Amino acid sequence: MEKSYKEHLQHITTFIFDVDGVLTDGSLLIDANGELLRTMNVKDGYALKIALQQGFNVCIISGGTNPAVKKRLNTLGIKDVYLGAHHKTKQLQEYLTNHKITPESVLYMGDDIPDYPVMKIVGLPTCPQDAVTEIKEIARYVSHKKGGKGCVRDVIEQVLKVQGKWKIQFDAAV
Repeated sequence: MEKSYKEHLQHITTFIFDVDGVLTDGSLLIDANGELLRTMNVKDGYALKIALQQGFNVCIISGGTNPAVKKRLNTLGIKDVYLGAHHKTKQLQEYLTNHKITPESVLYMGDDIPDYPVMKIVGLPTCPQDAVTEIKEIARYVSHKKGGKGCVRDVIEQVLKVQGKWKIQFDAAV
């Protein structure tokens, strides 16, 4: 019998997230210069920081290429940011090999078809509430939160609480 997603949370060591539709709501604001602007949820950022402080691996794999996104993620302490990833399994395999991580210990959150191949590889595929149908069908957990609206915080907080690592950090600025 397969483990429930809750049982699998105890074994997660690594979080990997897509950007558009997961860390953002998928909307793009285009300024007068043609620059694509996105918004990210501060509560997601806080949870990412806490995960790093608690020793979890955190990686971002996105098809987008916006340097401002990378800067924001680096500011949170995330060093492994793969942008322009059109075949995400290549970056996933590279990351897992470089850090000696097994796929079973990875929680991945994606929301659309480019995430499908990666989600078939990892131990715990998850998605936001507003992910496309095909992704929801293979996700072992569908967050009650939408992309860019706290879904990242949702999964990180669940893992850290199950592992006894969710601690209130009053000095962790985001």
